[in-house]
Amino acid sequence: MENPPEDPPPGWQSLPSWLLTQTAQHAHRLVADGFSAVGARGYHYRLLATLEESGPASQATLGRRSGIHLSDMVATVNDLAERGLVERAPDPADRRRNVISLTAAGRRQLRRLEKRLAETQEELLAPLSPRERQRLTELLSRLLDHHNRHP
Repeated sequence: MENPPEDPPPGWQSLPSWLLTQTAQHAHRLVADGFSAVGARGYHYRLLATLEESGPASQATLGRRSGIHLSDMVATVNDLAERGLVERAPDPADRRRNVISLTAAGRRQLRRLEKRLAETQEELLAPLSPRERQRLTELLSRLLDHHNRHP
């Protein structure tokens, strides 16, 4: 006996805004689960990657570079410092502030997080061909760039 045909989904389920939101929720869950499996969070990755890309900096500068709000930055630096993944040292130019730098252990953790992130991207984009993945990334980048310039 055949299953009766399903009703088509409501029209709002084909709206790009709804599709983006639903996909973003899946992406967020996949990334959070992947990082959690190695004892990390998204802020950890962003801060470690920013330090590797830009070098040592004050917490305020790192917050601007990574997009992490200052209130979250303090907790993130504290967490990473307790784990030996970053170091705080007095800024030679201004002893009132600290400079945060990446440790060797922090670089190793960053490599683990990058590996996890690559696995997550693979899982998220599994149904797409390499060309489709590239095109999706280009389109999303263009949308984000536009809305960042025209809020």
